[in-house]
Amino acid sequence: MPNSKSEPNSNGTLRAARPRGRFGPRRLSLALTSALALALGHGAAQQTPAPSAPATIPAAPAPAKPRPPAANYVALGVLYYDQGNFDDAYLAFRAAAEADPKNSEALLGLGRTQSRLRLYGPSLETLKTLVAQDPRNVSGYLALAQAYQAQYVGTSDRSAILGNLDAALKVLDAGEAAARGGESDKLDLNLSKINNERGYIYRLQGQNAKAIATFKEANRLNPDNGVILYNIGDMYYATGNIPEALNNLQLAVIADPGDPFNRAYYAKLLALSGNFNAAKSESAQAARVAPKNPYAVGQYGVVAYLSGDSKTARSQLQAAIKLEPLRYPEFYYYMGRLELDQGNLKEARNNLTKSVALASTNPEYLYYLGLSYERAADNVAPDKLRATDSYTRAVKLDPNYKLALDGLKRLK
Repeated sequence: MPNSKSEPNSNGTLRAARPRGRFGPRRLSLALTSALALALGHGAAQQTPAPSAPATIPAAPAPAKPRPPAANYVALGVLYYDQGNFDDAYLAFRAAAEADPKNSEALLGLGRTQSRLRLYGPSLETLKTLVAQDPRNVSGYLALAQAYQAQYVGTSDRSAILGNLDAALKVLDAGEAAARGGESDKLDLNLSKINNERGYIYRLQGQNAKAIATFKEANRLNPDNGVILYNIGDMYYATGNIPEALNNLQLAVIADPGDPFNRAYYAKLLALSGNFNAAKSESAQAARVAPKNPYAVGQYGVVAYLSGDSKTARSQLQAAIKLEPLRYPEFYYYMGRLELDQGNLKEARNNLTKSVALASTNPEYLYYLGLSYERAADNVAPDKLRATDSYTRAVKLDPNYKLALDGLKRLK
């Protein structure tokens, strides 16, 4: 199941989440240097040395060039951020914040970019500074709540950050107070964003019914937003209500026909409900519209697998994994299923191991990893110890998971 979508774009509106950037900033590249020079109006002409002259009284030093305004750096940071180039966006937003530490747009961009680069501590500090300096900035509260969630999701040892989700909810309460005290014509829009964000947190806390109700409140305030409709559908799918999931995903596609996430997810749910012809049409269209979007390409592969088209499934899943190797464990899972079906146990074990490494709390992934170890093929022996371990881990996550329980019985 895909992640819920929450990433705002540079102006704070909701949009589909994009793949994370690589860890940490890097040095200023030549391309960025040139872009900064253009954006900030710096000249690059070389100076020719003056001819020697008799010694005279030294001339007064030339006055230092004024530092470019922070807004120039912000504009460049927004450009890089919206392109998914978070390393260079970080450099631009940091320069903006250094030029004007009170600039809210600079701090907002810097905090969001730090979070995308997994610099969670600095991100939290930056965004706390923003809301302290600009307590009416609703986007600042939303970004701070998102940073708390990102740290919670992105940290394997959560013992030191158990309070993150409660802290995020408190931040959103403060954001709601700021929204209600701000411009009345933006109230419903801002409250919809805040409730959408609360929905994510309730889901992380396992409060599924509360998450659905909160997403629906966001939808009431902002009825035609494809991201919110997607999130409602995603929650219904997570709770096993496929008809309602399909209904809301269809509405999301209607609300935003060009969004590849909505259409690709809708296609997968159509396939899971047995409507393979419609599913193949929708998934092919999503991949055709966004051929570089790993989610759209990968879901085309998933739909092809579920429809029995192993050739298309293989090519699309491999393409999606090449585009984004770490974000979507689901695609390794279906590649593993495909290899398992075809008796390629080494490849099946390799792909299923990767799916479990990226999503260790998914009992279904663990079960099929165990099944790949239980089976034998030419030159590949079964490994009953690893199979038992995988089945046991699956049962710990879901004590009523019949397939895993049956697997343990077979190995006794």
